[in-house]
Formats: sequence, structure tokens, C-alpha cells
Amino acid sequence: MRLFEPDRSLRMSLNLLIDASVPQISIVIPVFNCHGSIRQVVSRIHAVFVEQTIQIVLVDDGSVDDSSQVCRELAESSCGRIVFVQLSRNFGEHSAVLAGLSETLAPMVAVLDDDGQNPPEELPSMFAELERERLDVVYGLYMDRQHHWFRRIGSAFNDRVANIMLSKPRGLYLSSFKVMNRFIVEEIVKYSGPYPYIDGLICRTTNRLGQLPVKHSPRLAGKSNYTFIRLTRLWFNMFLGFSIVPLRLTSILGLAIAALSCVWLIAILIDKLWIAPGVTAGIPTVLACIVLFSGVQLMVLGMIGEYLGRVFLANNGQPQFIVRQIVRGDSKS
Repeated sequence: MRLFEPDRSLRMSLNLLIDASVPQISIVIPVFNCHGSIRQVVSRIHAVFVEQTIQIVLVDDGSVDDSSQVCRELAESSCGRIVFVQLSRNFGEHSAVLAGLSETLAPMVAVLDDDGQNPPEELPSMFAELERERLDVVYGLYMDRQHHWFRRIGSAFNDRVANIMLSKPRGLYLSSFKVMNRFIVEEIVKYSGPYPYIDGLICRTTNRLGQLPVKHSPRLAGKSNYTFIRLTRLWFNMFLGFSIVPLRLTSILGLAIAALSCVWLIAILIDKLWIAPGVTAGIPTVLACIVLFSGVQLMVLGMIGEYLGRVFLANNGQPQFIVRQIVRGDSKS
């Protein structure tokens, strides 16, 4: 469920009629508490694409600082080349990116962070790689990551899991810094379920994926907004949102434990009849088995409950995001 005004296809047609110079490149930036860096990021983008017609979509994901005011001022002074989308609350980075992609018009689209760690100067080479190799998506491969060590560990773990859950090509790093063509954008924005995961939507749509070594700069201001809870929530979106592999793994785990229990019971029977018939079976062993199997059952039930909960929320109309206001140059909607 989304709240857009007006309908997307009608809005695109109106935009094309009003402005014949369709942007060649659209750039989506999810914004959250970055009032100290977003002006500089936008300025650098304009400096890189000074000879091209571009569209910048700034999506404020419920910031609690002055980021929304800064983005609004940038949009109002941009002659329609900067679109400011203000969400009603914090929905998460991937929901904000999806909201921004829904506003893009150009045949080629980029997504980058609001903190300046993704240098806009790298975008021309990434777009060139996209066209030269006829790919659908090109990810930026950070050569020298400036993330905190905790974030790097989480990214490495997420990468290993994505190889299984999303059938991601091994060695491909799913970074937030990426460029894509219009085909992929149109497929991504069709997704209507809650808890979107952009890279999951990409991997289920195409295998024409590539990456290009890029610089990873220090933050221009502030600190990372990714806490342990946010990283865990994002991991669950990837782990449970786009694959039934976890359910299959639990089935295999159940069969393996059942087989191990049979072997264990046979070993106990042999021990009781022929090896040590006088030794009484220990209560601690029984309790340990009960705790083990109860834990496995609760884990499996919790996983099934998570899947059912997501189905319930989807049927109940859980929104991906809700747009409070859109500012396009001198116009507001």
C-alpha cells in the first residue's frame, strides 16, 4: 500500500508535457538526520553532471533534525530538477529508496547515501560500465571501507547469507551505492508488500549484475544511523522476505535431529542390555534432550510465525511508506 498523488503513470505523462527535456540521469538519496552533509552532496552531484540534465530525488525518512528543511530549500530553488519527498515517519532506508525510485523519470538511475561516503565522482564510470557491459545493475565495490568494524562484520555475514537466500553471485558485494537501468526500476516499484529489500528485489528480477571498484570516503558529518537493532531488522528482511530457504533448512534440521535421536536411542539400548546393564539412565540426560528439542521447536514455530505475520501484514495493507509531502521546484503536492 502506498499513498501517491497523482497516479504514477499520469504524473509521468504530465511531467513530460510540462518539461520536454527529460532528465538523462536520476539520482535517489534517502535522507535521515544529515543536515550537515546533504547540501555538499547535492553540490558535488551538480558539479559532476554539469553538462547533463539530471534529476535528484531527496527522500526524508522521518528525520528529527533540520534535514527536511534543508531538502525543501534545495528543491524549491532547483527549478524542478530536485524533488523532495517527505515521508510521514521513519520507514527504513529501503522503503525510502523505493519511494524515491517511484519518483524517477530518467532511463538510468543511481542510489547513493546522504553522508558523502559514496562519491558522486564515481557515478560516470559506473554508468559507463552499465552501458558497456549491457548490465541491469552495477554495484560499487568499496576498496577501502570506512565503516565501523561492527558494521563490516555485519556486512560480511549478510553477504554470506545472501549467497544462499537470494542466489546472489559469489563475490558480488551488495552495497547501497549502485546504478541501474529503467527496466529494473520499473520492476522494483511494482512490489507492493511490506518490508521491501531492494537488493532482494534486484536479485529476483535479473542476473545481469556487475560491480566496479569505487572509493569509499569518510562521512562528511555526524555518525552512522545503523544500530544493532536496525542491522538485525534489515537482516531479517533479507532472510525471511524473499526466500523460503529458512523453512526448508528447518525441515532438514528436524530430520537430522530425528535421525540423531534414533541413533542415540539405539546406543542407549545397547549400553543398557550388554555394556552396563546395572547403570541407571541419568535424569540430566533426559532434561538436556527435552531442552534441546523444545528450543528447536520454538525456533521453528517462531520462524513460521514470522512468515505468517508478514503475510498478515501484507493482507492488512501494511504500507511500505506514506508520503506526507512532495516538493517539485515551485510546486507542492
